[in-house]
Amino acid sequence: MKRKIEIMDTTLRDGEQTSGVSFSISEKRTITQLLLEELLVDRVEIASARVSEGEFEAVKAIAAWAKEQGHLQAIEVLTFVDNGVSINWMIKAGVRVQNLLTKGSLNHLTHQLKKTPEQHFAEIAQIISLAQEKGIETNVYLEDWSNGMKNSPDYVWAYLAFLTTQPIKRILLPDTLGVLTPTETFQHITALKAKYPQQHFDFHAHNDYDLGTANVFEAVKAGINGLHLTVNGMGERAGNAPMASAVAVINDFLPEASITIKESSIYKVSKLVETFSGVRIPANKPIVGENVFTQTAGIHADGDNKNNLYFNDLLPERFGRKRKYALGKTSGKANIEKNLQELGLKLNHEDLKKVTQRVIELGDRKETVTKEDLPYIISDVLDSNLYAEKVRVESYVLTHAKGLRPSATIAVYIDGKLMEEHAQGDGQFDAFMKALTKVYQKKKLQLPKLIDYTVRIAPGSSSDALCETVITWETDNRTFVTRGLDSDQTVCAIKATQKMLNII
Repeated sequence: MKRKIEIMDTTLRDGEQTSGVSFSISEKRTITQLLLEELLVDRVEIASARVSEGEFEAVKAIAAWAKEQGHLQAIEVLTFVDNGVSINWMIKAGVRVQNLLTKGSLNHLTHQLKKTPEQHFAEIAQIISLAQEKGIETNVYLEDWSNGMKNSPDYVWAYLAFLTTQPIKRILLPDTLGVLTPTETFQHITALKAKYPQQHFDFHAHNDYDLGTANVFEAVKAGINGLHLTVNGMGERAGNAPMASAVAVINDFLPEASITIKESSIYKVSKLVETFSGVRIPANKPIVGENVFTQTAGIHADGDNKNNLYFNDLLPERFGRKRKYALGKTSGKANIEKNLQELGLKLNHEDLKKVTQRVIELGDRKETVTKEDLPYIISDVLDSNLYAEKVRVESYVLTHAKGLRPSATIAVYIDGKLMEEHAQGDGQFDAFMKALTKVYQKKKLQLPKLIDYTVRIAPGSSSDALCETVITWETDNRTFVTRGLDSDQTVCAIKATQKMLNII
């Protein structure tokens, strides 16, 4: 039989220690709900006790929801050895599981708490006993456990001997400073499981040497019972072991292990956490990065056409994503053909060569080319009527004045008719979009939803020259991107919007 591995997500506690990140009450509740009901994690560590009034209100709101939905035992809070102050905080908030933070190395105990092991153990026993009286379930963190195993193993073994006599459910083993190698992780956890085979141990990896996922892999091989992960690898310093990578590694390379995580929901939850946290996912981050399922080299696209030669087990569909073929200076005809297929277009051999050459030229100039740009390029290169500009933003007046809401008056040419509208908004582009929406409402048409908006200096440019606006749009059946280039940021956005109007 496969061995069940519990997955505890700590995005909302340890992940919130990412510099500059603070989730609101509603964001924490939404993320918790998605983690438990969509991603299907086993447990969620949502907060640290006593941090702030806002944290208390968030925990209270999540506990109320979790109790109603039958998830209360899956909600956990970090607590402290503080004579029961944390436990009283938990009771008021309505949560029932504490992850008690204690010292897992003699160095931390001696220099931070300035106590002997005997004093520390006695205080911990008192907290555990109080928690049991109050109906609180206890898990115990051994902070700096990895350094403890390296530098004060006698202390760690004595502490474990004490803990196994206590009424606790799990012992949590953090690599607090991310110093373990995969070999050490395997050796330490193997030794612990050999001595205490019935004890539930969780492993909590940090990523300071970029070894978080490798250490998770070795921990599972060594017999660990649970793992602590974060969405997008969020966390202090270099972050924690990332959920997406750990799940893929376990499912593909550790057949003896069983986890409940729903792979197809990973990307959805990842993007939501990106939005709420404001921390962008690196484009090359495994599983969830923008580029990781994008083939750029023409030879790769050609190989995919010939028996999927460049596919591996990490198929994008597993994670609710699709494979893409980038357009740029390394593109070959196969890349162009893949994108044309999605647009429902087909070119003969000679025309395909011409279009490919133009895409390569644009790539050499560091210009970004998207699938949606291809009809424009084809019309230009082949002097064809494939693309007809049916919608033009003919003119506009944008105003921004102190004490007054920004406004826009626009004139839009649609199918031979000029239409004018005026609107106010929260910014000049917002006002422009509101005026445009009025135009389309008159024609009983609906605009796509704007789901992402990025402004950047165009590659190879300088700050006082051109800027590029990249807008992602969503309709009922697809998502697509348009770009605009200009020296004025708002004009960039308007140009990108005009492309969108013609695409739809």
